[in-house]
Amino acid sequence: MPKKTVAKKLSKVALTRQLKKVRLLILDVDGVLTDGRLFWIEGQGWTRFFHVHDGYGIRLLQKAGIQIAVFSGSKSKDIPERMKLLGISHAYLGNENKIESLNDLVRVTQIRPNEMAFMGDDLFDIPVLKKVGLAISVPQALSEVKKTAHLITKTLGGSGAVREVADLILKVQGHEERVFSEKLSEESQRGKSTQNT
Repeated sequence: MPKKTVAKKLSKVALTRQLKKVRLLILDVDGVLTDGRLFWIEGQGWTRFFHVHDGYGIRLLQKAGIQIAVFSGSKSKDIPERMKLLGISHAYLGNENKIESLNDLVRVTQIRPNEMAFMGDDLFDIPVLKKVGLAISVPQALSEVKKTAHLITKTLGGSGAVREVADLILKVQGHEERVFSEKLSEESQRGKSTQNT
């Protein structure tokens, strides 16, 4: 039986309170949106596997009005392509100083850090994890990172960890049923439209 998501330093009440505050979710790429492995494809360069469940979770959060941002030290072309597909406009790529990215994100969105959550797994992520309201990590993260996190998912990075967090935020904020219902309706309409073409 899988372990439950582990709250490291927050009581259940405090964790729920913080989840309710989240207006923006920031995601690291390698190790969070992916499992951290890189593949070289001739003619394309370095590429990654992204999980469809994470993409769907991101879409559900966006539907609920929660903004998404991505911070990554890499700027391989597969990352902006994935961000474009998911409609993520706040993508800070190629900068390992993620505090700079955070400061600019706060300026652009006018959302305070204590209303943000960040999912990270490596040393570069620790400064931002310490600044935001809700610090989240994944099971395969470095131990120093997990010590900083308020929450560690039960799902591995790259295997649906972002979806796990998305579902948790939606449930705590009371968006779950409405968002799922609207999304199913959209998918149904899209299916009908496809059949008619």
